[in-house]
Amino acid sequence: MRSEELLITLLNAGIKADLQDELWWPNSRSFEVIVGAILVQNTAWKNAQKALDNLKNSGNLTLERLANLDTASIAIMIKPSGFYNTKAKRLSALCKAIYEEFGSFESFKQNVSREWLLDIRGIGAETCDAILCYACEREVMCVDSYALRILAHFGYEFQSYEEAREWLEDIDTSAVCKAYGKELSLNQIFARYHGKIVEFGKAHFKGKKIDEAGAKLFDTLR
Repeated sequence: MRSEELLITLLNAGIKADLQDELWWPNSRSFEVIVGAILVQNTAWKNAQKALDNLKNSGNLTLERLANLDTASIAIMIKPSGFYNTKAKRLSALCKAIYEEFGSFESFKQNVSREWLLDIRGIGAETCDAILCYACEREVMCVDSYALRILAHFGYEFQSYEEAREWLEDIDTSAVCKAYGKELSLNQIFARYHGKIVEFGKAHFKGKKIDEAGAKLFDTLR
């Protein structure tokens, strides 16, 4: 099996990842993605969304505001996301670093490197790649636990996150664009690919195993 075969199978099965946003992640290409990537750590998106709404409704969902707010104030607003004290520290540290290094979200978007992000405390590879893909429009695939479980279903095991990312990114873009019936950038492909994996996972994983309906979608790849 090749990476594009998995993506095309998810596409043909009707797994949606671009109904609300072209890149799947809500309000992609915006500063909000950076905040959401921190808030969604170890929780469901609905909880992260409540915290995002609190920040937005209070007028604090901007780089400058979050870079200058104390962590206690941030923690109160993001409480619905869980682990709010830890996330407040991570969010504050990240926003301060971005503001001091780049001055604005647009400058960050254009100039940040993967290495710079990974050096920030609390930013692991998955969070980093989500930010790069959905906020910065980089040609990067985000690998989450659902992706690893799907690949394990087919007998693939990886020694590291980077090895799994390399496998997923080794994709025939022409075959994918043909399946979609239109031209897509590599960023759009990776964004939708990750989105489809997540949507499939939410619908068809029971614990760590794919349910019967989900397994049938992959019969042609066996």
